[in-house]
Amino acid sequence: MACVVTPDGDRPTMSPERLRRWRTAIVVSFALGGVTLAAFGTRLPSIQASLGVSKTAIGTALIAVTIASLVGLSLASWVHTSLGARRGILGTLCIAAAGITVIGVGAGAVRSLPLTVAGLAAIGFGIGTLDVLINVEGAALEGTFGRSLMPFLHASWSAGAIVGAGIGAAGAAFAVPVQWQFSAEGAVIAVAAVWVSASIPVHAEFTVGAGGPGSEDMRVSRGQRLRRWAGGWTNTRLLLIGLVMLGAELGEGSANTWLTLAARDAHGHSEGAAAAFFVLFAAAETTARASGGPLVDRFGRAAVVRATSAAGVLGVALFILTDTAWLTAVGVVLWAVGVSMGFPLGMSAAAEAGPRSAAQVSVVAAIGYAANLAGPPTLGVIADSIGLLRALWVVAVLLAVASLLAAAVRTRPAAAPADPRAGTDETCSSRPT
Repeated sequence: MACVVTPDGDRPTMSPERLRRWRTAIVVSFALGGVTLAAFGTRLPSIQASLGVSKTAIGTALIAVTIASLVGLSLASWVHTSLGARRGILGTLCIAAAGITVIGVGAGAVRSLPLTVAGLAAIGFGIGTLDVLINVEGAALEGTFGRSLMPFLHASWSAGAIVGAGIGAAGAAFAVPVQWQFSAEGAVIAVAAVWVSASIPVHAEFTVGAGGPGSEDMRVSRGQRLRRWAGGWTNTRLLLIGLVMLGAELGEGSANTWLTLAARDAHGHSEGAAAAFFVLFAAAETTARASGGPLVDRFGRAAVVRATSAAGVLGVALFILTDTAWLTAVGVVLWAVGVSMGFPLGMSAAAEAGPRSAAQVSVVAAIGYAANLAGPPTLGVIADSIGLLRALWVVAVLLAVASLLAAAVRTRPAAAPADPRAGTDETCSSRPT
């Protein structure tokens, strides 16, 4: 790897080419996370038919993803400080790739529900841990390049999810056996993980605000790391950031689960139109994230979260109140914009909320994941009592709360000029030149 010398000193810095490779690797890592998490969803009917089990059994099996994800989130700080970003991201992507393969073998080849559950748990653990690691790296990239990159990175995750769902849909359309599809996907993800890890700096250290990603002491004891993670749950700013993310993630998870059903059954749109509304939601969310970085750089994180969350309130209200197709479409777009920025910008804010970024990111990510995964079933219970459209007012209320608390994600004033460094095998730092 080539190094260059900064004009203001003799310390070598990472070359622009190496910086671009690092940034590309993190973009690809986000996309791989989206592909992996979405890969099996569209093949659930095939998995259920192959296993010969009920929908209740499949639903129960999917709990393994949720539980394992939360375990991965809890252990992510330990993985980060013990292995570093490079080895941690490689390992977690390989675990997720192995999980995809195991699902294919379990559901398609040997038709074993326990083996399928083990694969789902591996995906959950791998993706839960990966999510923290790549968001820490994403915050490090923001500090190094001096501009907001997290919305675009999360757009890569959304785009990856669309690709993963598309691959699954194509596999289902052409009746590709799940063991062959998932084994191929697992192999591709594992190979991509090797390239990704080779492009990530070793033992990267950054200063963002009072303390940045990667600044954890690698020599602290396991007990100290546990206390640091537990201490994050008493950090008022982290909890406020978590509340902002809760509104956004409940809104996204609810759309993923209930939007098409509400459009069809509650509003009387056709099944095709309901599916089109969901595609519109996914496209609008991805587009908003991909284009959000410049807005954050100009207006700040808090202003963008405040405005988008308010748009989400309007969108959900419009979706609930109107049966007119074009107004429903406008509501869906505003709903998607409303949930697009809370999670990525909350992650950025959490990474700079103190000197222990991985532990902090894991706290707010746990809140976001819990809202995304547990929120929609809770809305389903509420919907049984008051109706699905009325239940969606919960989403509007929590997005309103996110808008009111948007100041929690504002950028912290730096105590000193940022001096981002990323040591590599050649002891190069990562200040762009």
